Amino acid sequence: MSNDNNKTNEDVNHSAEAPIDKASSINNVDALSQYLKSAAGAREGRAIPPLDKWHPEDIADMDLVIKANGEWWHEGGQMTRESLVSLFATILWKEENNGITEYFLKTPVQKIRIQVEDAPLLINDVGIVHEDDVSWLEFTTTTGDVVRLDDEHQITLQAYNPKNKDIAAPADYSSNVKHNDLENENFNESLNSENMDHSKNVTTDEPVRPYMLVRNGLTALIGRNTFYHLAEIGELTECNGETILTLRSGGQDYSLSMPAN
Repeated sequence: MSNDNNKTNEDVNHSAEAPIDKASSINNVDALSQYLKSAAGAREGRAIPPLDKWHPEDIADMDLVIKANGEWWHEGGQMTRESLVSLFATILWKEENNGITEYFLKTPVQKIRIQVEDAPLLINDVGIVHEDDVSWLEFTTTTGDVVRLDDEHQITLQAYNPKNKDIAAPADYSSNVKHNDLENENFNESLNSENMDHSKNVTTDEPVRPYMLVRNGLTALIGRNTFYHLAEIGELTECNGETILTLRSGGQDYSLSMPAN
């Protein structure tokens, strides 16, 4: 199975160490972009560098925010160069520090702290691919990650609960959608009512969104239209007052349960 997230090169460690004055800062867009391009070296395509092998001691901050809708904003303005956003996304890094989740753009010489309103990645496409007589559900993010639904990359339903209450939630998953688009009225209603994580019996009043683990602990929000398409691909059933979406990928079944209050 080919996957952009797994494409690394033995020369990456050397090529990533592009000449740079380690005392200088690369925590601005132009300097970081120039550094990453010079460090690309022998990497082919959109390879993810070996971030887990980099342990920079220098930490800086950048006024960069990944919005809840997947947009990247720098110093109050939206970053519209898709190639630049995709480049920066290859060095996204997540850490848990004293119970606080922090996100960085990580290089061999510096970690640059950024802000993330919800998930750092956004899935905007899903399709079915066939490989050796096995069908897989394959997801693509807006920044070029490709991941398949399997035991290591599962979908979960989680409450969207930003620390900053002024942050607008991603597009509602139940608004302006006809019931027959989902082939099940309860499925539509369940995403707009009190819901719970598919693996925990915990109810919440917060909007529930579907997320998928992608790489290095980074999750991606599954976009509304993509999730509706996923509902059409899968099988919808009802059991004990819950609407269940069953998805088949790699010969395995994966289920998401949503109570229909």
